[in-house]
Amino acid sequence: QIDPKDYTFSGLKDETVGRLPGKVAGQQFVIQDCENCSIYIFDHSATITVDDCVNCQIFLGPIKGSVFFRDCKECKCIVACQQFRTRDCRKLEVFLCCATQPIIESSTGMKFGCFQYYYPELALQFKDAGLSIFNNTWSNIHDFTPVSGENNWGLLPENAVVQDYVPLPSSEELKAVRISTDATRSIIPITRGRRQKSSDESCLAVFFAGDYTTANARKLIDEMTGKGFQLVQTKEVSMKAEDAHRVFQQCASEFIPLLEKGPVVALEFNGDGAVEGCQSTINDIFSGTKVFVSESKASASQDVDNFYNFVDMQMGM
Repeated sequence: QIDPKDYTFSGLKDETVGRLPGKVAGQQFVIQDCENCSIYIFDHSATITVDDCVNCQIFLGPIKGSVFFRDCKECKCIVACQQFRTRDCRKLEVFLCCATQPIIESSTGMKFGCFQYYYPELALQFKDAGLSIFNNTWSNIHDFTPVSGENNWGLLPENAVVQDYVPLPSSEELKAVRISTDATRSIIPITRGRRQKSSDESCLAVFFAGDYTTANARKLIDEMTGKGFQLVQTKEVSMKAEDAHRVFQQCASEFIPLLEKGPVVALEFNGDGAVEGCQSTINDIFSGTKVFVSESKASASQDVDNFYNFVDMQMGM
């Protein structure tokens, strides 16, 4: 028998509380009427509602469905979810991983950054919540109630450090979770999202489903960012033959047989020389693996557009 009290933090003040990995196990969770608290849910959940919280620091592990913040103010959060919504909130600062377009409503002073966090159980929790580490539209915010001449949301500084916003837990119980906030160890690849690109040259690389797809994609990200290129966006999505024709054009036929194995993982890199840098890295490291990579600077921006237009149609956005 499930006791809702085990899945609720309510009416707390000046406390540090949380749940360790394995303790929520896909249930729904409620956080309400908390003030000056540090709250950590180090597990996956079904849905989470956060109501009437003031000046709290909140970490929410992968949420299979939606997280809904209502009537909260001056909170700092790290959140991974399928759907993200706020209503009647002000001054929330959120490091976000969200599989769909985040929505704010009647909210002001909202700031967003890319989720970055690591602890050993987190990868499996993402899987259990049905979330892909490559599907993160953190910066593509939809403001349901825009006000003419005002901007209700913006992006956190690019060099924002997660720990300055949501510090590591201080309680003995929660210290057992082996956390790293080092950006290079983040379970979610850190993307530029909607930030201004540094160059007019982008490159698309697409890995096809197999045993090492995730590892290969991460390896290419490490290599490319190590060379100074920027990761703009990532996507994991299933493709059909007709999608391949649209996206890969004349090379579609060599990739179509690979689509049946499962979803592809696509990466967009940006920076002067990105195409050449990406091609040489793939030739050096992934010589035995079939990877689609843009052929030239001229075709690359079209590749990126073709792929993400296809994705937007898939998402129905």
